[in-house]
Amino acid sequence: MSADRRSLLDHDQRFFEALTTAEVKVLGDLLADDFVLVSVEDGAAVGRDVLLDAIATGAVRFPAIESFPDEALVRRIGDVGIVVGRTGMNFTRPDGTAFSAGSRYTHVYVAVSPDVWQLVSAQGTAIKPPA
Repeated sequence: MSADRRSLLDHDQRFFEALTTAEVKVLGDLLADDFVLVSVEDGAAVGRDVLLDAIATGAVRFPAIESFPDEALVRRIGDVGIVVGRTGMNFTRPDGTAFSAGSRYTHVYVAVSPDVWQLVSAQGTAIKPPA
């Protein structure tokens, strides 16, 4: 496994773990100031501060996120790292209702030092079950 692949997948895993454990400090370190998340549920785009606030207040909770790093496609282009992966996730919306989805995601990272990446963009697409 290449060093870039290992480092990017490690950052991906830290992101998922910080979501499930509500570690706002860790999330804050992982996310770039101009981070944007496109929701797997409804396509809404939210910025870093909105996500951090939702996690900190418990308005959005992620009880479980299962990732499949062995399936991930990982590329590095200059100072940009791209991870295309798959997850199964459960989260609780601000109104208290639960949402579950299998998804494909694209995470775009920028290198801030040789082994440190910041997530600048994350987008999830729900995997629809066969009809």
